[in-house]
Amino acid sequence: MKELIVDEDIRLIPVRLSDTEELFALVDDDRDRLRQWLPWVDGTKQVQDTTQFIQSSIDKNNAKNGYDCGIWFQGQLAGIIGLHGIQRQNRNSSIGYWLHRDKAGHGIMTRATRAMVQHLFEVEQITRVEITCATENHRSQAIPLRLGARREGIRRQCEWLYDHFVDHVVYSILAEEWPEYKPEQRG
Repeated sequence: MKELIVDEDIRLIPVRLSDTEELFALVDDDRDRLRQWLPWVDGTKQVQDTTQFIQSSIDKNNAKNGYDCGIWFQGQLAGIIGLHGIQRQNRNSSIGYWLHRDKAGHGIMTRATRAMVQHLFEVEQITRVEITCATENHRSQAIPLRLGARREGIRRQCEWLYDHFVDHVVYSILAEEWPEYKPEQRG
């Protein structure tokens, strides 16, 4: 994936090694809040940990098995949106995301996720996109709901989050349900 222009304020750019310092600082500054929902925060203790994440993301992108993009808002890195992998045979994928607390509440994540889903349906020829969120993470759940995704159910105790299990709610949207769906563009 190359850069995806969402609108005049937002760009999704695959993470680059040159983003390492800025991305680590963003995580480090919002560590306590991010830790409530994301299992990798405690493993991101130094810049080198972020370098390893970015290199693995570059490798994933080169293998055409997903990507992680920086969410750039008005020229500043604001968070990450990424694919957890692409199941080409089944034509589906799942999206994960996080945003720094200073950028929350401005519609950035909704716009970024909408653009990513559109890209997956049009360019990657994905048929099903899934988003899972902790059942208590209501802000994160609001994103798929705003996009018209269907709530499929709960995965009980599906993630170990430092010292306890959390349940996840599963949302999905199909290409044919997407308002901008154009069957003639599908392969």
